[in-house]
Parts: sequence; C-alpha cells; structure tokens
Amino acid sequence: MTSRTFTRLSNLIHLFLMLSLVFSGNILQRVTSLGINYGQVGNNLPSPDKVINLLRSLRITKTRIYDTNPQILTSFANSNIEIIVTIENQVLPMLQDPQQALQWVNSHIKPYVPATRITGIMVGNELFTDDDSSLIGFMMPAMINIHKALVQLGLDRYIQVSSPSSLAVLGESYPPSAGSFKPEVSSVMQQLLAFLEATKSPFWINAYPYFAYKDNPKEIPIDYVLFNRNIGMTDPNTRLHYDNMMYAQVDAVAFAAAKLGYRNIEVRVAETGWPSKGDAGEIGASPMNAATYNRNLMMRQFAGEGTPARRNERLDVYIFALFNEDMKPGPTSEKNYGIFRPDGSLAYNLGFSTMSTTTANSESVTYSSSATKAKRNLEYWTILILAMIQVVMSRLF
Repeated sequence: MTSRTFTRLSNLIHLFLMLSLVFSGNILQRVTSLGINYGQVGNNLPSPDKVINLLRSLRITKTRIYDTNPQILTSFANSNIEIIVTIENQVLPMLQDPQQALQWVNSHIKPYVPATRITGIMVGNELFTDDDSSLIGFMMPAMINIHKALVQLGLDRYIQVSSPSSLAVLGESYPPSAGSFKPEVSSVMQQLLAFLEATKSPFWINAYPYFAYKDNPKEIPIDYVLFNRNIGMTDPNTRLHYDNMMYAQVDAVAFAAAKLGYRNIEVRVAETGWPSKGDAGEIGASPMNAATYNRNLMMRQFAGEGTPARRNERLDVYIFALFNEDMKPGPTSEKNYGIFRPDGSLAYNLGFSTMSTTTANSESVTYSSSATKAKRNLEYWTILILAMIQVVMSRLF
C-alpha cells in the first residue's frame, strides 16, 4: 500500500468516525468553536433582546462586544450566551493603577455575573499597528492589574484576560513556519505569552485574508483566501499543506510564539470576515465573496477543523461581524462586514435555509410547530454532515 493510498484510506475512516459522531449527537460540542462579533457603531441597530434571537437563529452561543455596554450585559442575563467584553484603548492608561483596575472590575463586571456569562476580557484592541505603537506599553500592566482584580473578587476561574493583536505584530509570516514577531514588539510579546501561559489564556489575533488579497489580487488566488478548493501551498520547512490563507496566518502566529519558547499557547481568531461592499479601489469586496468566505468558514467550524500545524485542536473563530455599521469611519468596506443589516435582514445569502426566516419584519425567530422545528433540526444536521464531507473530500484528492 502506497503512502498516498494509506492517507486516503485514513481520511475515509476519519469521515466515517465524524459521521458516527454526528448521529450519536456528540458533534454538538465542536460547534461551540464559532462566535461572532457584535459591533455597535451604528445609529439604527436592533435592541439587545432582538440580537439574542438573531444569535439563536444562527445557532451561535458566543459573542464579543467592544465595550461593557450595561444594556447589553443586562439583556444577555440568563440567555446562556457567552460574551467577551472589551476595555476600550483609551481606558488603558487609567488601569496602570491597581486600585483603578479593581474599581473597573467592580463596576463593569461584578454586577452582571454570574447571570450574564462573561467569559473573557479583552484589554484593548490591536494595540500595535504599523501606524501607531503608542498604546502597547500600557497593555501588560493593565492586563496584570485586571487579572489581579478578578483574583481578588474570585472571578478569575470564569473569566480569561487577553488582548487581540493584528497581524502587524509579525515580522515574517510566509511560509507559516517562518513566523516571527517584529523586533520592536518581541519583548512585549514575550511578556504577553508568559502571562497567557501562567493564566491558561489564549493568544487572540485578528486575521483578515481580505486585506492581503485586496493589496495583491494578481498574485494571491481568490480561491485560496475564500476557502474554496484550490491547490494551496506547502510549507517547505514543515511539509504541511495549506488550502487557505487564514489557517496559514494562524499557524504563523503559533510558530512565532514557539520561537520565543511558548509552543503550547492556544491561538484563537478574535476577528475575521469579508466586506460585502467597498469603494472602487477595494478589490474583492462583494456580496458573493462575503457569502463564500463566511459560508465556507462556518462549514469548517461545523466540522471542528484545526489548522495544519494543530490539526487535532479545533480552532476557535469569531466572525466579524453581526451587523453592518453605518457610523464606522474609514472606507465603505468598514461599514459593510455584517452578515445582517441593522433591520435584521440578511446582507447577502449565505445559502443556509435555516437562516432565511429572519427578515426585516420579524422581531424574533420562532418555530411555528413541532414539524417546523424538526425540519430546522434536520437542515442543521445536514449542514454539519455536508461540512464534514466537504472538508474530508478536499483532503482526499
């Protein structure tokens, strides 16, 4: 038996085992690796209670907000939806004082738990970019003080502390095994990784293959960035094969962490998405590409995939974003990452009929009868099965 034949046989066995998991019901735990970002930079967004119904229509039980909005945290009480909150960048200088950090946790977190399932605190967002590095020095003191406050209040067992980074922290990212941090942030990344290891928290990144494609559409195949079938690339150092850019970006971060001595830090994706509309120069921003990217990503999440370097560890991903946000600054694309329009209708057709019941005129998603509910569940399991078949078949040939 050749090695190629053996690999195909192994993949067929893998497919059989995954289908067995589906029909035993155990696959449900794998779907929990998918979350979505709930941005609020719009003047016509639905109320938080309607957002809860929208999340349930997507069968998503995890979300992240970019502040500690009291209305949202109160509304999400007893919803069983996990929520990650964010400390805004401008607040970080104040949190250099441990007493201020304790006061912040007392006023912004403690009143809402445990009824609201706050599972994480993001300390800032993208504190280092190519254009601005002034805030990254505030990150570690703020994180340490927030964690100490959680410990003091007995909340550290339930709430992780981290800070999402953009890929600007990487000096090298191709091939993934060459991943390394930029010299100017290497010291801070070393401190961050030590903190994350000590507190058993993940390293979060914002990964957007769209930006790479927009800047270089002639060299980067569109199918590679959209998770479509393609020849992909093989890392010459590890011989690992990559059929999409996002997994390559995630593994580049993992290799960069390993080079600093942290081989076991979990890397998660805090943001990834694709805009459905853009300005004239924003190549690739379209409803079709947005639908393809998010649909293919969701299918892989349903199948519980890991990256090539960590194939046996499912990758946690938060899609950006739940809504189009008309008040965001910047180019048109920044306002059009949402799966939904503010009125609750789909911004584009993802191709899942289980989502088609959510329209501009529906305040909530309901099942009108037990027969309808059974149909929705059948459609859901069909999506799971098709997702796993698609993933495994892509590895067979």
